[in-house]
Amino acid sequence: MAGVAARQHEQERRFLLHGQTIAAPPLAPGLHPTATPIGNLKDITLRALETLAGADAILAEDTRVTRNLLSHFGISTPLVAYHEHNEAALRPQMLARLAEGAALALVSDAGTPLVSDPGFKLVEACLDAGVPIRAAPGASAVLTALASCGISPERFLFEGFLPPRGAARRARLAELAGLPATLVFYESPRRIAETLGDCAAVLGAARMAAVARELTKKFEETRRATLRELAAAYAGEATPRGEIVLVVGPPVAADSETGADDLDARIEAALARHSVKDAADIVAGETGRKRRLVYARALQLAAARKP
Repeated sequence: MAGVAARQHEQERRFLLHGQTIAAPPLAPGLHPTATPIGNLKDITLRALETLAGADAILAEDTRVTRNLLSHFGISTPLVAYHEHNEAALRPQMLARLAEGAALALVSDAGTPLVSDPGFKLVEACLDAGVPIRAAPGASAVLTALASCGISPERFLFEGFLPPRGAARRARLAELAGLPATLVFYESPRRIAETLGDCAAVLGAARMAAVARELTKKFEETRRATLRELAAAYAGEATPRGEIVLVVGPPVAADSETGADDLDARIEAALARHSVKDAADIVAGETGRKRRLVYARALQLAAARKP
């Protein structure tokens, strides 16, 4: 049956686009890590369609998910399940096919492969064996979140998923707390409230953050606020749905040029919208000043505001 499917595919290296059938050009031998949509099917690139239609086979994390994508674009390329539970056994077989001159596409369930899913060891093995790697770039939840959250993307660390248990999660956050970079995490909707609480406690409640949910999908949402505000909001709401990317801004360096007048102005502005405690947290985070000193000054200014 595999031989029949392969021969049939030789005659059907095509894809559908806007109702038109398009022939895929010959695909060069090698491994082709190929980005797929993270939500909106229009995220697909023309190169990805040509790669998926032209490959001898597609290595897919979940063949059911990838089959739905292929069906939408009229692609008949054979699928091979390739995931963390079988990659060790399948890797030699895939390397043998590649050594014989096959062109294999590698995809994850969504987005760019190798980011928080299997595939790295196969790419590494291919390079060691002299097999060409020809990546087809495209959608990425990490980069999409950074582009839409209003938090500095100039230097960032993608951590992936934090440990699911609280103690281990807080320990890992403590290791990341001092890094002068924006932090990007994937998180489960079931744990986002707890994770935000831990982030506020360990990284600093005044750090700016954003929760990006269901990116590029119909109910896409990005909420941006301090970690304290986000933690309080999600703790009081029902469990959200969908895929989540959490972006936490870098720690604020101490601002030695913030004078007394500027500090008072910042505190006054914060007091207009927040309690003394929250205003102190926010201004300390913005300026890098010691919180106890900012809090003491905030108490004085709050007392002076009273009639």
